[in-house]
Amino acid sequence: MALFGKKNKKEETTSCCCGGNCDPESMAKAETAKSEGTGVKVLGSGCAKCNQLEEATKAALEKLGMDTAVDHVTDFSQIAAYGVMTTPALVIDGKVVSYGKVLKTDEVVKILQKVRG
Repeated sequence: MALFGKKNKKEETTSCCCGGNCDPESMAKAETAKSEGTGVKVLGSGCAKCNQLEEATKAALEKLGMDTAVDHVTDFSQIAAYGVMTTPALVIDGKVVSYGKVLKTDEVVKILQKVRG
């Protein structure tokens, strides 16, 4: 019997970070993408804050004279593979160096100098 329009059956919900797309194939692909070579990545959905971090990172690389492309990762299964739950995040050479805030160019410069020496 349904009371107040509620169903007796429990509806299954996914609490997955990627909206229920965590099949073995997509997770393996995310792990492969995570371990690919060195580089600089911005992790995020493509929102304004993510784009600001990407621009600050590009400016910092230019300021230091480093010719490195910045990859913008928007796939949530790849983001989850890094263990990041709050975006935007910055990954340098496979290591998460910042998450959950927009860094200024000078902050990114300091991080790059520390990580890449």
